[in-house]
Amino acid sequence: MAWRKPAGREADGCAEEAAALRTGLVREIVAGGGLTDPAWRAAFEEVPRHLFVPYYYEAGDATAAAAPPGAKTAGAAGTAGAAGTGGAAEAAEAGEVDAAHGTVGYTRLWRDDPHPLRRARWLAGAYADAPLATRVRDGELITSSSQPSLMARMLQALQVRDGDRVLEIGAGTGYNAALLAHRLGDAHVTTLDLDPEITEAARNHLAAAGFRPAVVTGDGARGCPLHAPYDRIIATCAVASIPSAWLGQCRPDALILTPLATGLIALRVADARHAEGRFLAIPAYFVPLRGSGPPPRVPTHGLPSRPLLDDSFRFLLNVAAGHMEPVEALALWEHEGRPGRERYGVTVRGERQWAWLDDPEGAYGWPLGPPGRLEPFRGLSPGAP
Repeated sequence: MAWRKPAGREADGCAEEAAALRTGLVREIVAGGGLTDPAWRAAFEEVPRHLFVPYYYEAGDATAAAAPPGAKTAGAAGTAGAAGTGGAAEAAEAGEVDAAHGTVGYTRLWRDDPHPLRRARWLAGAYADAPLATRVRDGELITSSSQPSLMARMLQALQVRDGDRVLEIGAGTGYNAALLAHRLGDAHVTTLDLDPEITEAARNHLAAAGFRPAVVTGDGARGCPLHAPYDRIIATCAVASIPSAWLGQCRPDALILTPLATGLIALRVADARHAEGRFLAIPAYFVPLRGSGPPPRVPTHGLPSRPLLDDSFRFLLNVAAGHMEPVEALALWEHEGRPGRERYGVTVRGERQWAWLDDPEGAYGWPLGPPGRLEPFRGLSPGAP
């Protein structure tokens, strides 16, 4: 049976309206085929997302002419501070500039805006089925609150059971950790982030909503041995390969779910050196794990434009980036019937790890990680019959 926890006191005066908006959001996710598990549905119905996004940013040209009176924007060269509980000090820390300066960047919506229409817009956005940019630094998106329907699919794909211990890589706003804590209990959830400002803000948001899982500042690639072993690891940031520390901190038969190559890979862990699994069918675009370097460049030279419009082909280009010529990838994709994400998988075997199509021992495999780091495990001519 799902573990339940009441949400914290909503001191911002919008509890009733927020509850109605949550109901609408859950109804929308269910209509789209998500939240088939009653325990996760209860979590989304009861955890107040707006307490985790006291402000967020909409991308656009925030000029004096276009912005509403008193609007603020975060400039492309600004620095976003901790996402705390709102107010003038938080606005100053966020590195914002007045819209009158005509800065091209992000328009800020926040819960303490003196204008009631903009406050209503903030609250409605907090319960839209859309990702929210919550932190921008030097023009780069640092952290965001993911699209709720994608979060729901990821949490259900995690296949948690009562009593499972879960490590989340990427604390973000703390909202995903709150959903996990609602389902499993505070003592079974650890969320980790490299940035102390992010973890401090997530901890504050969680406390405001009535949750107190472990919030740890540290390198996501190293995991969190303090609270290991884990039954599940879920990452909310993209990796180029699977960090070995994650496997080492898992119990046998644990599940790791992480974004990789614009997809979501679900790996079943055999032991500290072996894991294998397939990608989910759904696309997923996440910011890279901080400190891991930029993702490999995806070449497209020599390709016609039409295949590049197909998501399944772009996924193959990302999976094989740096290890296959684009024209070879196109030949493979067409020869194999334009495979979707669910036909691909990943195997970790000691120091080796590779992505594959259909069969880990089959004709097509590509090493994960930067080009040249590993030798290809296997690969026949992509155009071969």
